[in-house]
Amino acid sequence: MEKKVTFYEMQWDTEYFRVSCAKTILHKSLTQIEWNDLKIKFLNYQFVSIENRNSDPINTRLIGSDTAGFVADVNIQFSKKISKSHETPETVKIYQDMKLDERIVELADFKISKFTEDPELLKRGGTEVYRQWLINSFGRSDKYFAVSRDRNGEINGFLLHSYSDNVCIVELIAVSINNTNGGVGTKLFNAVEHTAYQFGCDEIKVGTQVRNLGAINFYHKIGCKQVGCHQVYHLWNLD
Repeated sequence: MEKKVTFYEMQWDTEYFRVSCAKTILHKSLTQIEWNDLKIKFLNYQFVSIENRNSDPINTRLIGSDTAGFVADVNIQFSKKISKSHETPETVKIYQDMKLDERIVELADFKISKFTEDPELLKRGGTEVYRQWLINSFGRSDKYFAVSRDRNGEINGFLLHSYSDNVCIVELIAVSINNTNGGVGTKLFNAVEHTAYQFGCDEIKVGTQVRNLGAINFYHKIGCKQVGCHQVYHLWNLD
C-alpha cells in the first residue's frame, strides 16, 4: 500500500538558501488527525515545500484553510513508454561523469521557475538554482548528459538525465536560443530514449511547470502523455 505522506529535510536547499528547509509529499487524502500531526513537523523549519499529488481537493482544503502556504507551482508530469529504440542522431553524444563545461552552463537560462516566483527564494538566489543544480551534476557517475553540437561543433543543446530502477528521468533540457526551431530538442530526447532502451528502461519521466506552454507542447509532440498534475505550495515560518 502506498504511504500517504513522505517527509524529509532538504540539506542542499538549507545550505543554499540559508534557511532550514524541508519537503513533504502528500500522496493521498489526509484525515484531520494526520494533517495535525504533519503540521507539528512544519514548525521545526523556516521553509517547507508541500507537494499535493494530483491536486487532491481534500488536501487543498487543509492547506488553504490551515496554513499561510501559497501555490508557487503547478507541476505537470509526463511519461513516455519505450517500446523501441530510436537511432542516436550523429549530432548528439551521451556522457556519463562529464567534466564541467561552461558552454553547457551558459545554456541553462530557464525563465519559468518556482524559485523565482517565490519572492523569498528569489532574494536568496533563486535565479541561480538551476545553474547550480547543473554544475553540481558534473563529475557524477549517476548523472548523464546528452549534448548536441551544430555542424561547426558548437554546443547548441543539452539534456541532463538520470536513472532510477527501470525509469529514465529527464532533469533539465535546454536548447540555444538560435536553434529553438531546428529540432535539437527532439534529437536530444531521441538520443536519450535510445540510451534508456539499451539500459533496459521501459519508461521516461519528465516534469514541467504548467505555465511553460512551450515545454508542454514539446513533450506532447514527441509522444509523451500527461500522467499527473501536482500543486506545489510554499510555506514560510520566518517569524
